[in-house]
Amino acid sequence: MGPSSDAIFWYIQEICYKIVAETGIPSDRYHLGKILLHSLKDAPDHVLQIDGATDEKDTFKSALERSIRCATAFRNLGLKYQDVIVIMAPNHINLVIPMYASLFLGIKVAGVDMALGVNELEDTFRCCDPKIVFCQSLKVQNVKQALNTLKISAHIISFDENEDCLSFSKLLDEYGGDTTVKGFTPAEFDPVETHAFLMTTSGSTGLPKTAVLSHKNIIVGFPITMNCCTKFPTPVNMALVVSPIQWLSSTFPFLLGPILRFTRLQTSSETTSEHVYSLINKYRPNYTIMSPTFLTKLLKPSERETCDFSSLQYILIGGSAVAKELIEELQKINPKLLIRIGYGLTEATGIVLDPGYSPLGSVGSPIPLLQYKLVDPITNEEIYKPNVPGELRLKGPTIFQGYYNNPEMTAAAFDEDGWLKSGDILYRNEYHKYYFYDRIKMLLKYRNHQVSPIEIESVIIKHPGVLDVAVTGIPDAECGDLPVALVILQEGYNVTAQEIKDFVKKSLSDSKQLRGGVIFVNEFPTTSTSKVDRMKLKEWAKTLKKE
Repeated sequence: MGPSSDAIFWYIQEICYKIVAETGIPSDRYHLGKILLHSLKDAPDHVLQIDGATDEKDTFKSALERSIRCATAFRNLGLKYQDVIVIMAPNHINLVIPMYASLFLGIKVAGVDMALGVNELEDTFRCCDPKIVFCQSLKVQNVKQALNTLKISAHIISFDENEDCLSFSKLLDEYGGDTTVKGFTPAEFDPVETHAFLMTTSGSTGLPKTAVLSHKNIIVGFPITMNCCTKFPTPVNMALVVSPIQWLSSTFPFLLGPILRFTRLQTSSETTSEHVYSLINKYRPNYTIMSPTFLTKLLKPSERETCDFSSLQYILIGGSAVAKELIEELQKINPKLLIRIGYGLTEATGIVLDPGYSPLGSVGSPIPLLQYKLVDPITNEEIYKPNVPGELRLKGPTIFQGYYNNPEMTAAAFDEDGWLKSGDILYRNEYHKYYFYDRIKMLLKYRNHQVSPIEIESVIIKHPGVLDVAVTGIPDAECGDLPVALVILQEGYNVTAQEIKDFVKKSLSDSKQLRGGVIFVNEFPTTSTSKVDRMKLKEWAKTLKKE
């Protein structure tokens, strides 16, 4: 049973101070590897995780032993400080083992969408240059093809058995040695500067980028999220995880579970509504993080009757705008449920506003660790008056280290005074409660997948009959955003919508298909600077006839 929310900060600080007292190194209070090692040792019989698809259970002791053998295997394979590993797999009980092992050694972890195709994997691997890629056997050939094209020499490890590469069990058996828990020593490094995670994020424009989060970012930022969505004196016993590994909302319980000593309920199967209902009914979790789109699907009146939601005590809803109607519906189903709307950024290591004690519709109030300002995105002047929309900008210890191998985009993410530009428009009332107004960012979110309009545009523009194309999204309660292509044809060409859809289907993965349709237009709406007006484009997509 973990600590209450009011005690979370001091509970983690106590662990950190114990580690510093043992090592004599002040910065070790941010060393995620040492903190995890201490926490897993401290409660060996506690259940760390359950795979609801198989009912497999894993204790702190078992996970720690495998993590140490995995870290030893990394050393024996020649991995060095700040090398990169990629993990792209479902949420089974071995998923976090290479993650923990990497944090012990100062190796960077990149969680990657396992649905990506070969072309998309090439983009990902080109950016992060991994030394090891962990995946399931079904993805081994795709991973091999992408690595071979880029001429990257990396080990491929399959979590399940595969004849074409080393399996995870053989990695531990052949390279994990006989290092014991007592005999293992984590690497020494500066956790303030050391990169822990490479997280996929949108930025405000262009293809998805990779945000770098340090050990310090994580250990300072993650407890804020936990503090914001639980209440005294009830602790979290079991957290239901439905997010895939590439999302911060899964990394959060992966790391805080052992530190705060709660059990993590996850699944290696597809997270359909029916499956999630069965997980809730069988295991009775009391905490979860969900996106509004997933929650909307889960609360369908025709399906939800089979689920008893009464065990849930806390839910954090985030990832996109949350409708008041959704909150009201959730309150009807479980009146005792504490609901929090989480407004956060990957670039700020999670939640940046405290949603506690905020009126319905507000995303929260300032957190003492961070500095805030609202800026007119056109004039760049700071906004002081209440109820005036502006771009939110931030400073503080949770702000990321930059975009990996992308100094130009890193520079563009900050203003001249070093404030992080969120890319989102908010306003605050006279009581400093903040409200989400709109999104400057272009990136679409289809279910658990990030979808870049520019990536889809770059495919469609290659069609010989296409003169120009702009992609946006139309909102869908269940799926999030449905990609729509607005197309200007070359003169003399007769191209059908199905041809455009098929053209995209040949190149991009399922999440990036044109489910919102295709609209043929003669011109695009433009701004005063002759750029495509993305806000008007979205309105066109909602109102014009789609094929």
